[in-house]
Amino acid sequence: MSGPVRSDAPGASEVSETFEFQKALREAFWAALVALGLFGLIVGLKTDQTLSNEIVLKPRPGLLAAMVGAVFIGSLLRNWVVWNRARAAMHRTASGSRIDMQKVEQIGLPAFIAFLSVFPVIVIFTAGWGSVPKWVDNFGILILIYIMLGWGLNIVVGLAGLLDLGYVAFYAIGSYTYALLALHFGFNFWLALPVAGAMAAMWGILLGFPVLRLRGDYLAIVTLAFGEIIYLVALNWRDFTGGGAGLSAPRIDFFGIPFGAGDTDFSARFGLEHSPAYRTIFLYYVILVLALTTAWVTLRLKRLPVGRAWEALREDEIACRAVGMNTTNTKLTAFAIGAMFGGFAGAFFGARQAFITPESFVFEQSALILAIVVLGGAGSLVGVVLAAIVLIGGSEILRELEFLKPVIGEDPSKFRMLIVGGGMVLMMLWRPRGLIAARAPSIFLKERKMIGSENVKEGHG
Repeated sequence: MSGPVRSDAPGASEVSETFEFQKALREAFWAALVALGLFGLIVGLKTDQTLSNEIVLKPRPGLLAAMVGAVFIGSLLRNWVVWNRARAAMHRTASGSRIDMQKVEQIGLPAFIAFLSVFPVIVIFTAGWGSVPKWVDNFGILILIYIMLGWGLNIVVGLAGLLDLGYVAFYAIGSYTYALLALHFGFNFWLALPVAGAMAAMWGILLGFPVLRLRGDYLAIVTLAFGEIIYLVALNWRDFTGGGAGLSAPRIDFFGIPFGAGDTDFSARFGLEHSPAYRTIFLYYVILVLALTTAWVTLRLKRLPVGRAWEALREDEIACRAVGMNTTNTKLTAFAIGAMFGGFAGAFFGARQAFITPESFVFEQSALILAIVVLGGAGSLVGVVLAAIVLIGGSEILRELEFLKPVIGEDPSKFRMLIVGGGMVLMMLWRPRGLIAARAPSIFLKERKMIGSENVKEGHG
């Protein structure tokens, strides 16, 4: 057998015991050559403006060589990892990997919840009160928002197996519902929150009806169009949504007590020195409770008949119809419940930002949320958490890497989407079913077993 062989390749029963370095080197050379062609003009040249307003091209050979070299080394590492995993798969039992994945699901989520519960306290004791806006807001709250959105979309994509490329539309509906209710009817956040979720769920049902008979690429196109329609409505209906100028939304309060600088604000009521960090910490725990509620409802629904119906629909819709399952109601409940949590997250986003514009709900956000679900592992709550930390936290941490500026000559944050895209490509090559590539059936006979990705064909559940 020539070259490294994946253990899940059709017909592959054994793997060579020696790594074929020459073939891997040849593949790495061609990969580096392709990278040179792709990045030659995009990365190798930079446009700059002179004092006489002339556009000149400045070559960046160092950065280009570094990226091509990284592709070359990455290709070698990929071939070695694939060969090593395939060889190791021949010597391990399937039950061993299933036990490991079960431990990840059982231990990982409670440990993550425990850490999140004390995260602001850790930040305060290690970096001081002045670091709360940076670490608690820019990292903690932002990551939790995307974790909640990922868990909401996970109901549609991971449990029911319905591809949704317009999930950001429900996020936008929740935000605008909160802003409009607060501006025109005087609703505070706590009154508007359930209304925002109900409004998003209603639109989820309205989206579900036209796509009941669609699957795969056709379903993706329709949901993508729905997301773009909501964005265009928010952008062009100026009398209702404010258009591109956006809408102002009131900030969240502490159950009727405002976070301000007056005599009746939160600090004065409790005899504390005024600090904007109090609002940030309160926002953090609000989104933490909302995210944990999403996870709790998802886990409970998986054990109910509707959750088992979602899993059956994901595995084989034709078989579901054959046994008389009402696939219409099953799809509609998935769309409605997933959209509801998106509406909750949108209402919180409006209360956090205090200003809403259509540019916050572009297609890029839908793609990012879907990437979190897919890379984490469709159907896995822990996988969504890990993917959100890597994609969102990793993108934000690049802004702090000032030491890279002399190396690449640019702000490192400009390359964050390039790094995210590269990571997605690597994930699809190494773990096409996500970080947590195993699923536990919510109902089982006699013995509970995990389903490993090596036992599931791509495109068949």
